[in-house]
Amino acid sequence: MRILLACEFSGAVRRAFRDRGHDAWSLDLLPAEDGSPYHYQGDVRFVLTDIREWDMMIAFQPCTHLAVSGARWFHNKQREQREALDFVRMLMDMATMPRPLRIPRIAIENPVSIIATKIRPSTQTIQPHQFGHPEFKATCLWLTNLPKLIPTLPLKVPAKGTPEWKEWNRVHRASPGPDRWKERSRTYAGIAEAMAEQWGGEQL
Repeated sequence: MRILLACEFSGAVRRAFRDRGHDAWSLDLLPAEDGSPYHYQGDVRFVLTDIREWDMMIAFQPCTHLAVSGARWFHNKQREQREALDFVRMLMDMATMPRPLRIPRIAIENPVSIIATKIRPSTQTIQPHQFGHPEFKATCLWLTNLPKLIPTLPLKVPAKGTPEWKEWNRVHRASPGPDRWKERSRTYAGIAEAMAEQWGGEQL
C-alpha cells in the first residue's frame, strides 16, 4: 500500500510500514530526523491535493492548541484552535473526496483533546504500556475504515503513588524546555509496530 504519515518527523511509523514492504512516506514541516529519503518536507496540504493516490493516511496532528492539558490557556488562543480544528476536519474529509484524492483509510492521532467535543468522539484511547512501554500517555485515535488497535504487550500497571508509578509518568513530569514537545510527540516503537502489523495486512 501507499501510505502517508502526515506530521511525522521522527520516521518511527514510516519505518515500521516500510519494513513490511509498504510504500510509506512521512511528511512534516521539519526535515526527517533519521535523514530518510522517504520524507516530504513541507505543508501536508500540497501533497494531499496532488494527483497521486494514497491508500492510507496516519496523521499526527500537532496538539499545541488542542490538548485539554492546556485548557487554562484556551481563552487566549481561540483563533489558533479554530485553525487547528479546521486542519483536522480537512484531514478527516480526505476519506470522502473523489478519487484520486480520496484516501479510504485514515487514522488521526492526538492526546485527549477538544477534537472529541468539537468534531467527534475518538474511536479508541490507547496507552504505551499496552504495547510494551512502561509509561502513561493517553493517546486518542480517530479511525476511518480501520480497526481498533489490539494491545500487543500489555504490562501490569503499578499502584498509584508508588515510585514505579511516578516513573511511568515520566512524560508528564518532564521539565520544560525547547525540545520537550519533540519528546512528547514521538510515537512509541511498540505502537508503530502494532499499526504496521495490524493496519498493513492484506485483509484491509
